[in-house]
Amino acid sequence: MKHAFLAAFLGTLSLVSPATAQSEMPPALEDVAQIDVLPGWRDASGNHMAALRVRLADGWKTYWRSPGEAGIPPSLDWRGSGNLAGVTFHWPVPEVFDTSGMQTIGYAQDLILPMSLTPSETGKPITLKGSVNLGVCKDVCMPMDAEISVTLPAQATKAVRPIKRALNARPDTAAEAGLRKAICQVEPIKDGLRLTAKIDMPRVGKGEVVVVETADPSLWVNTLSTKRDGRVLTTVAELVPTSGKPFLLNRSDVRLTVLAAGRGVDIRGCTGG
Repeated sequence: MKHAFLAAFLGTLSLVSPATAQSEMPPALEDVAQIDVLPGWRDASGNHMAALRVRLADGWKTYWRSPGEAGIPPSLDWRGSGNLAGVTFHWPVPEVFDTSGMQTIGYAQDLILPMSLTPSETGKPITLKGSVNLGVCKDVCMPMDAEISVTLPAQATKAVRPIKRALNARPDTAAEAGLRKAICQVEPIKDGLRLTAKIDMPRVGKGEVVVVETADPSLWVNTLSTKRDGRVLTTVAELVPTSGKPFLLNRSDVRLTVLAAGRGVDIRGCTGG
């Protein structure tokens, strides 16, 4: 298995003042982060459970799939792979950071991202090949690129402890969290839609944050407010298409993640009331 050491370029971000960016040289990239793949095992269904591993230097962080107000969204492209029909990612519960007055979502220290890989032909190795693009931040923020190439043998059967721990760190399902219902009300605004989600379930923890995602990653999501009244957690967000064109929102495609106190709840879809 090859370690994919990061080749990257320095990206400017609003979190860094121009004076800081000009006066300090960027750190050596190999001292910031390294990426490799934990090869994992084949499960009883014939899928291969592996994991992307991001090892970060002290004080650095990287981002969740929805990075928040100022983060860099990760991108993982496995189109160069062989004997690979599909990939499902199992994101561990992330942390919520307050960075210069902006809310970002991600991971400090290391990230182990489990991946369930479905082979096109069962019983044969998977050649996992592609590119990983992600952001890392400390005093400066950098978008980073890495190339991955690793062969995952069909005979691997032994579970890898770091992957098992990461799988156990997943968010709760809606049923596990005691969700009664999630209602989404939608109204048009000048440049998109305003979504009001009412989530009826017990409190997750202090300082609950609700992340709204849709099936269209190009939609810009701006969360306006989140508040709780008894069992009901209400969040209001604006959904604005970068294309500037009207769009339809399918409520069943809305994904709501509630984060608080190291816990998460993953809610797939909502109803119209």
